[in-house]
Amino acid sequence: MKLEHEKMKMLADDYGYSSVNEMANESMMESVTPAICMNADCQATFDMEPDQDRGWCSECETNTVKSIYVLMGIM
Repeated sequence: MKLEHEKMKMLADDYGYSSVNEMANESMMESVTPAICMNADCQATFDMEPDQDRGWCSECETNTVKSIYVLMGIM
């Protein structure tokens, strides 16, 4: 499984959704959406803008956070 797919599943689980699609549908009209750090050893999640592709991770202090919509290839 690719890192992106693993991270999307972690993000859905962390936010309490049964699937990635359910999470994406539920947050579609929100100004912030679920996002996750893409470093392999970090599982920090955040609420960020839907088009975020280089958000700041306060856990590992890198610009590696991506929103669910960027991970899904929608944005």
